[in-house]
Amino acid sequence: MKDFAASDPTALLDDLIVCPQCDAAYRMKKPENGERAVCQRCHKVLIAPRRNAGLHIIAVALAVLFLIIGAAVFPFLTIDAAGNKNAVSILDAALAFSGGPMIVLSLATAALIIFVPLARVLLTLYVLVPVVLDRPAARHAIRAFRISEALRPWSMAEIFAIGCAVALVKVADLATVGFGPAFWMFGILVVLVIAQDSFMCKWSVWYRLEHPKNS
Repeated sequence: MKDFAASDPTALLDDLIVCPQCDAAYRMKKPENGERAVCQRCHKVLIAPRRNAGLHIIAVALAVLFLIIGAAVFPFLTIDAAGNKNAVSILDAALAFSGGPMIVLSLATAALIIFVPLARVLLTLYVLVPVVLDRPAARHAIRAFRISEALRPWSMAEIFAIGCAVALVKVADLATVGFGPAFWMFGILVVLVIAQDSFMCKWSVWYRLEHPKNS
């Protein structure tokens, strides 16, 4: 790990980068592909460009897009108890309490595990595809990327996966549980979402959007 950050109170604002974790300000020097700029105070990675990272992110985002749609439609679990067999999808589980005052909770659950991750994927593709193809940034791309980052804490697909694992431990003693295609899709989806976030260097995206001629 190579540290490129160096404190300089005389630096211009355009030449500064601020650590999002500890607010330390540094004079920015863009590292080479495969190297990283690291905060000297808290060791937060500030810049981590990778060769062809944009293409990798787009490929992962497309895979996530199809997996979200498939995971929402296909059966997630099959439960066999006392001769009664039932299959349930993620949407069925999220909207199980769609009547009465519980509809608010159902809609919030569906949004956090399906619609927010879906929105983030679509916004990511909207922002990155023109950039990777060396074309002018899409209209309102900066706002779209800002919304995508704001939605990051509310994308809770992995939390849902942990909740399912806990529930399965309890249900397994009461009924026979089978995994549908959506279960495996969702498992792959969680891994790909984490991979997408790890591939992305947010500073590089912001820089390409704000300085298209200097990239």
